[in-house]
Amino acid sequence: MTEITDTKEELPEPLEAFILQWGDLGGQWGVNRSISQIHAFLYLAERPLTAEDIAESLDMARSNVSNSIKELLGWNLIRRVPMRQDRRDHFEAETNVWEIAARIAAGRKQREIDPALTALRHCVEKAEHDPKVTPVARQRLHDMLEFTAALDRWYGQMLSIPQGKRDMLIRLGSKIASFLPGGKS
Repeated sequence: MTEITDTKEELPEPLEAFILQWGDLGGQWGVNRSISQIHAFLYLAERPLTAEDIAESLDMARSNVSNSIKELLGWNLIRRVPMRQDRRDHFEAETNVWEIAARIAAGRKQREIDPALTALRHCVEKAEHDPKVTPVARQRLHDMLEFTAALDRWYGQMLSIPQGKRDMLIRLGSKIASFLPGGKS
């Protein structure tokens, strides 16, 4: 079962709602609901938890929890934490929201943007030398490559900006456009 039903210790309603909603959102992002719920649960946890703690609290199968933990470790969203006098693995989530976003973005870039750039570069190169490819199709491939490459460059630039300045950029939002030629606030 991947949904929270009865928990040994009742979670406060707002926390349970967050965990359930994060699970639903994960499904919309292409992430298994259980993985997202476990991430949300560990994000809210005030201490490192074992897989058994997680399985019991979320009423999930232990095997489901183990597989989800492996996936979250692979995304670098949680980490193992050694605990004195306890040989079991304990886990905690990254709690800095910027760091969470950066790690998710890095994972998505690696799994989606990088392969897309490789494929688009290959297709553009082949299209340049194939007389059967129309100029319209060739231009569209080139436009898609340029757009994807621009996103990739933007991602790299955003990572190089210190967190405080990134916070300011986000707070500025659309006001940034007023600094550009022809921009309106």
